[in-house]
Order: sequence, then C-alpha cells, then structure tokens
Amino acid sequence: MATDPRQSRSTRLIDLETRASWILRAVRMDTIRSKLFGFALLATLIPSFSLAWLSFLQNKGAVTAKVTQELQTAGAQATRELDLWVKERVYELHTFTLPSLVVENLQRLSSGAAPAGARRLSDYLGSIRERLPDYEELMVLGPRGGVIASSSSTTRGARLPPGWEREIDAGDAVLGAPVWDSVLSMAVMVVAVPIQSGTGGTLGTLAARLNLSSVEAIVSRLAPIGSGRTTLVALDGTVISGTAAAGPATAALRLAGAAMTMLLQEPGIVHEYSSYDGLQALGALQPAGRSGWSVLSEVPVASAYSAITRMRNMTVLLVSADLVVVGLLAWLLGIIIIRPLNRLTRGAAEVAAGDLAVDLPVVGSGEVGYLTHAFNDMVARLRESREQLERLSVTDGLTGLYNRRHLMERLRNETSRARRTGQPFAVVMLDIDDFKAYNDTYGHLGGDEVLTRVAAVLIASTRQVDCVARYGGEEFLLLLPDTGMASAVEVGERIREAVKAERFAGGHVTVSLGVATFPEFGASPEGVIMSADVALYQAKSSGRDALVAASPESPTA
Repeated sequence: MATDPRQSRSTRLIDLETRASWILRAVRMDTIRSKLFGFALLATLIPSFSLAWLSFLQNKGAVTAKVTQELQTAGAQATRELDLWVKERVYELHTFTLPSLVVENLQRLSSGAAPAGARRLSDYLGSIRERLPDYEELMVLGPRGGVIASSSSTTRGARLPPGWEREIDAGDAVLGAPVWDSVLSMAVMVVAVPIQSGTGGTLGTLAARLNLSSVEAIVSRLAPIGSGRTTLVALDGTVISGTAAAGPATAALRLAGAAMTMLLQEPGIVHEYSSYDGLQALGALQPAGRSGWSVLSEVPVASAYSAITRMRNMTVLLVSADLVVVGLLAWLLGIIIIRPLNRLTRGAAEVAAGDLAVDLPVVGSGEVGYLTHAFNDMVARLRESREQLERLSVTDGLTGLYNRRHLMERLRNETSRARRTGQPFAVVMLDIDDFKAYNDTYGHLGGDEVLTRVAAVLIASTRQVDCVARYGGEEFLLLLPDTGMASAVEVGERIREAVKAERFAGGHVTVSLGVATFPEFGASPEGVIMSADVALYQAKSSGRDALVAASPESPTA
C-alpha cells in the first residue's frame, strides 16, 4: 500500500517535536520560565558571532518594522475615520427622510398633485444644505432617477452606480464612486438612501452630492510622520485627494497598474514600488469599505532607510557581563510577566465570551502593568460604548425622548399584552401649534428650545411606565399602559395647560392633542395611532390649543 506523503511528513514533524520536548525536559527547560532563561542566553550569545552583519540586519529589520507599523497605523486610522465619515453622512440622510413633510409631499406628487409639493421639498432641502458644509447638493429622485426636487436651482442630477434601484428598493444606502468634479473644482461623491412610507414602501430616493474637503483634512491629518504621505486613490489607481496635492492637477495623477494590482492583492501589507509621481516608495493600501476608494500610506525609500547607513557599522557590546544580567532578567521576567499574562489571557477569554464585567488587578508597573491597565480601560470603554449605542438606538438626539422605532416596538408589545390581559391602553398624539411659523420667525435654535422644553413637560406629566416619544418633527406620541379614555384625557389636558403656561422667546406656545384607546378605537398599533391622529386633526380644525378624544363616529382602523 502506498504511503501518503502528507501523512508521512506529519509523522516526521510529530517525531521531531517529541524529541525536542524530550531534550528540553532533559536540560530542565520544560517550563516557560526556564525557556525564557535558555532563549535569553541564546539571544545574547548568538550576536557575538555575527557582530557587524547581524547588527546591520537587525537594524534594518527594526527600521522596516517601524516604518511598516507607522504606515499600517496611519492607513488603518484613516480608513476607520473615513468609514465613520461615510456612515455619519448616510445616517444624516436617513434622518433627513424622517420628517412627515418629505413623505407627505412625495405621496401627493405620486398621486398627481400640484408641483407645490416639489417646491416645498426643494425649500426643505435648501434649508438643510445651508446648515451643512459637506453637502454641495441634496436631491429627491423619482423611481427612475429623475430629479423631483433639489436644493440647487441648476441641478446636474445624481450619477449612481448600475443597479442602484435594487439596493434602494431593498432599503439599503447607495454609495457612488468618488470623482473629481471639474465644475466644483473638488473631489465629490454621491450618496443616496431610500425614502420610505410609514408602511415600509419606497416612495423615492434622497441623494446628496458630498464634497470631500473634510475627507482631505482627515487624510492630511493622519499622514505618517516625517516625509510620509497619505493619499486617497480609486480602484483604478486614480488619485482622488490627500497630502500629495489638492487641486485640478490631482485628477491627472495615477498609480501604475502593476503597483496598484500588487497593493490590492495584499491589503495592509507594505510593498516597495514606484509611486504616482515617480518616487520610489514603501507603502501599504487599505480599502475603505463600500466607499469605492482606498487609503495609500507611503514613505520614500531613501528617507525610510537613511538611518541604516549610520547604524550598520555599530557592533555588538561584549556579552560576558550580559550573560549574567540577561539570565537574571529572564528569571525575574518569568515571575513578573507570566502571572499577569495568565490573568490577561483569562480576562481576554471572558471578554471574547461577551462578559464585559472583567476588571483585572494591576500589579506592579512597567509594560505589563500598563498593558493590564490598558486592558481594563479598553473593557470599560467597550462597556460605555455598548451602553451608549443602546441609548442612541432608542432615543431622539435632540429631545432625549424615545424615537419612533422604539415607540412602535413598545406599542406592539403593549398591544400583545393588552390582548392577553384584557387591560386597555391609551395613545395621545400631540402636535405643537404653528410650529413652522415659530421656527421661521425665531430660527432653528428657538424651535429646538420649544421642542426640548415641550419634551420636558411631557416627561414631568407622565409616569415612568409610560412611553413618551418624538414621533416626527413637532409631533409627539404618548403610550399610556393600563389607562382608559378618561384618565388619558386628564393627562392630555394637564399637558396642554402645562405647555401653555411655559414662557418662550416668542411668547406662549400651545399644543393640540388627539386621544384614542385600545381596543375601542383600533385593533392594531397602526389603527390606534390613526384614530389619535384623526382626533388630533379635529383638534387642529377646531382652532388649535385643544384636546379631542376619539369617538365612535371617528374613522378607525
């Protein structure tokens, strides 16, 4: 029977490991402490037989490792910050689609309403564009990509990648490739997100043409120290922006195809190549997620190895005294390092299993003590980040109230509980009267003050078991568990009087409220909300500063 070469090779390796282990036990080097001692002696003796040659290689390796670390760190930091920048812009665009103004006007336009809706959308986009410097143009697109409304009177449309309609219909964001815009004389990219109705359907697309001046600042700030530079390049090697040169000439720079292919095949690995300006360089490429660009961190070869010419003639010091010192240090390190390292290993395993309550004792100082302290600090930051993300995922950034998504989840849970227990619950929908006129008169800061103080009144007027949420724009919605119509009306009247008693920069502000209960005025969460919304509309129609409770004659769902 033929012997498998791979099995034979594996058997020989096992035999070799067994013999090596037997030799180490024979010379009493079977523990980590003894291995540290033995290898420390070898590490001290070997350089004495290689002097200048080994010194040169070690110094070159140290310099290479340092350059590699700097390049990889710079590239990784730039990639993280650029990815975060893109995510923030996508999050902002999703936020811009939430106001009811956007959804209502798109629905009117889709049903053939007058173009006044398009003008209102353009005004809304223009107000956002004025406040945010990263946005060159905001556009609302139709199903086929046509511009319905724009923040610019001379829109050029949005160049989106093929197949973007499928991603939009799936509820995903679409990222266009970064390009040099000759009209704006800057690097730009197009980002688009779906505009969805309350039922989850896609009504259109909100697209933004972003200028990359902020990206250039990030890239320049994170360039490697010394003569290093960081550049944004497209997948075809075209230079987008960075520390090389910013301006129309940037669009003409391109990394050679062979160099780009080599860097793309091993992302994060440092290679030597001829850069886009003909300079021989050491560099590493870090692709930046879905953004269509990569971060190229590089340093000239001549600058990276300049110290080697000075360090290659250094010789190794005499080792006779070092043998004793190194042996003693190895023995001490076995005591000082092994125990803390074991604690760190166990702690890391607990964190990997999801337990963030780990807090290791910091014993002693030095690198191991610092590493333990850094580990504890890292775990603490992870805990804080988890808690912060949990808070952000369920709260509104301005008012601190629950957001709409969390409210709907609570409402579905409360509906299930009410069906199971037979206990009613109430929904109070509240809208600030004439808020747009107030906001236009006293500015966004004045409007934000009204929203935050009304939110404070809602919190003060409700129980801890109640759910108070910002439903959208100047609308708020209260979920009152185990509450009938009479009690809900009493709460609503108390809120109305409390808001009316507040004094703002523009004088008094009033609110209108609609109240509905489950299951009398809705067999589902959406039905109860619709009933409360109808009642709110009646309160608005009756002159505002009023509360209307849903009645059997009111439409329900």
